[in-house]
Amino acid sequence: MTRMSSSPIGRLAVGLVPTLALTLGAALGAVVVSGGPAVAQTQVQPPPIAWDERRLERLDRNVRRLERALTQRNAAGDPVIIEADPEVVALMGRVDLMDQRLSDLEATLVRMNSETERLTVELEAAERANRDLIGRLDALTRQVAELESARAEAEAAAVADTSLQPRSPSGSDTGDFDAAMRLVRDGDTAAATEAFELFIVTWPESPRLGEAHYRLADLLAGADDADGAVQEYARALRGWPATNWGAEATLRLAALLMGTNRNEQACQALGEFDRRYAERASANGRARAGQLRTQARCG
Repeated sequence: MTRMSSSPIGRLAVGLVPTLALTLGAALGAVVVSGGPAVAQTQVQPPPIAWDERRLERLDRNVRRLERALTQRNAAGDPVIIEADPEVVALMGRVDLMDQRLSDLEATLVRMNSETERLTVELEAAERANRDLIGRLDALTRQVAELESARAEAEAAAVADTSLQPRSPSGSDTGDFDAAMRLVRDGDTAAATEAFELFIVTWPESPRLGEAHYRLADLLAGADDADGAVQEYARALRGWPATNWGAEATLRLAALLMGTNRNEQACQALGEFDRRYAERASANGRARAGQLRTQARCG
């Protein structure tokens, strides 16, 4: 039984049957018999068919006749099925595959566009949050600066309020100095420190000003205020006074300088001790100076 396809390609193939038959006949007519094997003569290719309106109408009539004939044969129980061209089928398969790949690409592009939109929204939200954080940070920075400025002003005001004003409890520099020394002997170091600080502020021209710095330096050294003690010893020794406490003050200054890793300055102080106080110093004082010089590695 012969099979038939009802697709447009099948109908077109059927329509081309007369034309193919004519072409085949023309080819067979070109065979020449000359007492031997038949030899096919090579012919020049005919010019391409010009498909004008007349030819197309004739082709349409032929296709309609073939359709009627095929319909009659099918009705008579002898159906005709014309198989499609394998190359056409393969081409249609490739077209279907390309359509499927195109659909996959379109779906991927849709997903990528959706993901891009989502990322864009998240990026814009992150930028807004970042701007908000920057604004809050700037505000906090300004607040911290304002608080620090206010604290500095408050501390300056507190220092100004607690700064010593010239005042003499006894009415004389000698009386105030002796009162401060009594506090030292009584062991009231805090009150003695304040008394000598008040003496220094009240009596800047007193002959005992240098000794007041010296006594205050001793009190600060006892309170572990090495930097403050060094400053007060240096003020007491300004001009290297020829006093009975000058040698001791110089040795104590050198010891504090060495204890705070200032050996070069300690050696300078010991050099001044040798030049100004060594001859009048006690043997114990000279021995201490030698020990300090060795510890400070003075040249």
